[in-house]
Amino acid sequence: MPVTSVPASHAELAVSAALRENHWSVASIYGLAALALALVYVPVLIGLGSDWVTNPNYSHGFIIPFAVAYIVWLQRERLRKLPVRPRRWGLALALLAMAEYFVGYLGAEFFLQRTSLLLLIAAGLLYVYGAAHLRAHLFSLTLIFLAIPLPELIFNAIAFPLQLLASSWAAGLLSACGIPVFRQGNILLLPQRTLDVAEACSGIRSLFSLITLAMLVVYFIPSRFWVKLAIVLSAVPIALCTNAGRIAATGLIGRWFGAQYSEGFFHAFSGWLIFLVAFLALLGEASLLRRYGGRSHRGPGEPA
Repeated sequence: MPVTSVPASHAELAVSAALRENHWSVASIYGLAALALALVYVPVLIGLGSDWVTNPNYSHGFIIPFAVAYIVWLQRERLRKLPVRPRRWGLALALLAMAEYFVGYLGAEFFLQRTSLLLLIAAGLLYVYGAAHLRAHLFSLTLIFLAIPLPELIFNAIAFPLQLLASSWAAGLLSACGIPVFRQGNILLLPQRTLDVAEACSGIRSLFSLITLAMLVVYFIPSRFWVKLAIVLSAVPIALCTNAGRIAATGLIGRWFGAQYSEGFFHAFSGWLIFLVAFLALLGEASLLRRYGGRSHRGPGEPA
């Protein structure tokens, strides 16, 4: 029997056209909202990039966008399989993000403005896709957070104790090498020179960068959760120990070869060299813990 098509009624065509029109209306509203938010946050992103250029403590921020893009690309198959279950309270989270932005804008606090963008991204994922997609992107959002400079008040509260700690450990290493040293706060008094452990020598630069690299390392190695946590936490003592070693090496070279050989090029080059040593130590520890701590069958992009 031949199959004949039944023409749609005028009512059905009208309903279909109305649905299409409603769909495009909603899409246009979302598009306009996204454009408005992009214009609002363009100055915020430009300022963040400027800080990455001018602030050596956050120069690792340049690798974060590429790392996040690669991680999302690795997750593409898993993201396609996740159920889409929008949550309306994501809209409330978006309103909270905008409130944080305006507080930061009125108070000229860049940290609040920048973190509000992260909160807004999380709200958008929750509102459009649901909680499962938000959880899948939490690691990427955490990486971006690590690239946002801390408020000066918090930064100084961390940097100064690190200066004192680095000075104390360096003094201990110099004494163990037979060099008399007297420490007064963050000042090391040696027989031939005085070492001032400034904020740049506190180890905070290598600390932030090494923690970020540690998180990237543990993301790509199939290990148990406690192994990954131990690797990330160990980035702190590794960064502090290697930095104290750098300060002690500066004192030793100044004692053996003269103060002029421990400044200038050596001081700049030793920073890169010590960070490389710290990163290699982190990789060695990760290899040992992975070998003796057991492996996970989960691959990159899968939940831990």
